[in-house]
Amino acid sequence: MAATGLEVFDKTLQTTNIWLNEIAERTGADRQTAWHALGAVLHALRNRVPLDLAAHVGAQLPLLVRGLYYDGWRPSDQPDKARTLEGFLDRVSDGLAGAAPMDPRDAAQAVFRALSHHMDPGQVGKLVEALPQPVQDLWTEVAAVQFPANDQRRQGATSAA
Repeated sequence: MAATGLEVFDKTLQTTNIWLNEIAERTGADRQTAWHALGAVLHALRNRVPLDLAAHVGAQLPLLVRGLYYDGWRPSDQPDKARTLEGFLDRVSDGLAGAAPMDPRDAAQAVFRALSHHMDPGQVGKLVEALPQPVQDLWTEVAAVQFPANDQRRQGATSAA
């Protein structure tokens, strides 16, 4: 019998727990801190990319994670113009305030890995491409990214490496 009595809720709980376990395992954090890390990184990503891409990413997330992603969103403030890795990690650090201490870089990389593992590779590629190069580099340190086929510039850069 289903834990909640509704398959959609059971599925999103199961999927969210898988994501949290992966983040906790990578960071050494407990599940509560992993939840804060997931939210902090998702918010930093959501606020950095163009509005239409932010909406497409949100649509791919499990229902429970999608609620976290959209929590407190102000689309009129989009996108955040931070171009440096430090600026991005400062946003993550702000989102981690009030949680158990965690390095924002570790949080970002753990969430990047989970997103790369569970989301459509093409969508992940579009998301990564929309980020400043230093953030892209941080992402590709921990997870292979499949860039969209129509971006010849990026394909040339990855095949030349």
